[in-house]
Amino acid sequence: MQTTTLSFENMHNHGELFANLFRARKQSFIVQKNWDLPEALDMEYDQYDTPASRWVAIHNLGEVYAGIRLTPTNARCGIYSYMIRDAQRGLLGTIPQDLLYEKAPVDEHTWECTRVFVSHATPERIRRRVHAYMVGAMTKAAREEGATRLIALTAANWPRWFGRCGLDASAMGREMYIGDGDYQCVSIDLSAKLH
Repeated sequence: MQTTTLSFENMHNHGELFANLFRARKQSFIVQKNWDLPEALDMEYDQYDTPASRWVAIHNLGEVYAGIRLTPTNARCGIYSYMIRDAQRGLLGTIPQDLLYEKAPVDEHTWECTRVFVSHATPERIRRRVHAYMVGAMTKAAREEGATRLIALTAANWPRWFGRCGLDASAMGREMYIGDGDYQCVSIDLSAKLH
């Protein structure tokens, strides 16, 4: 099993991995969760998949087991910045505007973590290992970009498993029902993981 952090600068070095990641996202979010998201060429994408973002892929022999997108909170693309902030600004109709207790951060050292998934095709016997790889690769990729904090809109049961994964997280918004379940915004402190 491998972890690869992809960017617009290095995607050409990894063959079909970038496209396979977006195909796996389509399977996870559009097919499995039935979310109404843009798709083309059998791939899911949105307005936050820009050169500012990084994508972490957990994979083996071309098969993507899991993925994560990381976007700096100071990113801009037209009217968009990053998903949590744009939801708070009322630009996304599917996520409530009151998802945060305070104003969404805009800070070069704070990155947003979105489109986190484990493929339904990932064998059950390796899922725990895939989760561990995800946390390690996410933390490493974010730290390499200078992040000291991640923010994420995640399943509301996060306290149950974030601690087991070694993540130092706290709630930054209320629990809310969105589409297929309960979600909550969290802040993940990476300052203790400086190396």
